[in-house]
Amino acid sequence: MTSARTRERLVQRLTEKGVTNAEVLDRIRQVPRHVFVQEALSSRAYEDDALPIGYSQTISQPLIVAMMTQVLLEEEDGSLRKMNKVLEVGTGCGYQTAVLAPLVGFIYSIERIAPLLQETRKRLSSLKVSNIRLRRDDGHRGWPGQAPFDGIIVTAAPIGVPEKLLEQLAVGGRLVIPVGEANNTQTLLRITRTESGFEEEKLGKVAFVPMIEDE
Repeated sequence: MTSARTRERLVQRLTEKGVTNAEVLDRIRQVPRHVFVQEALSSRAYEDDALPIGYSQTISQPLIVAMMTQVLLEEEDGSLRKMNKVLEVGTGCGYQTAVLAPLVGFIYSIERIAPLLQETRKRLSSLKVSNIRLRRDDGHRGWPGQAPFDGIIVTAAPIGVPEKLLEQLAVGGRLVIPVGEANNTQTLLRITRTESGFEEEKLGKVAFVPMIEDE
């Protein structure tokens, strides 16, 4: 169930659902999603579904990973924007990190759950994903010591857009984030920082695990 043919069927499904960028689709094709899921679920790794990864967390469905990568990076002409520094909030199992890593200069990734982060660190190291730096923290705080960021991608849903993430976005930079309650009323937003403020685009309804603040 991890064959090239199986992966190609997944890529074809994502293409039919609106993922158009060839570089993004190739990352979905190349990243071995089966190593990011529990062994008992490896036969389902190339289905377009979210799957549990423990700690009440999930690996996002490939469509969401691909679409978020595409809307973060893609320009109007279909080329990918060159982002030197990207902040990822919600490392999770590291699948989104692995898909995105070769397409950007460097990723700073935050995960709240320490044992999950420890497992993911080992997994990404084994896959030789090296242009990343990981740390345990509350994603609402961002990573101020490394700001500003050309892009910020958030893989859990806060109730509202955290102000500190907006502050850490470079002028011209993009924030891709799901926002809303955890009952299928979340909206995926792309927010671009301009010289005078922020421009917000609504990209559709999504369902993510909630983004929890440290007490």
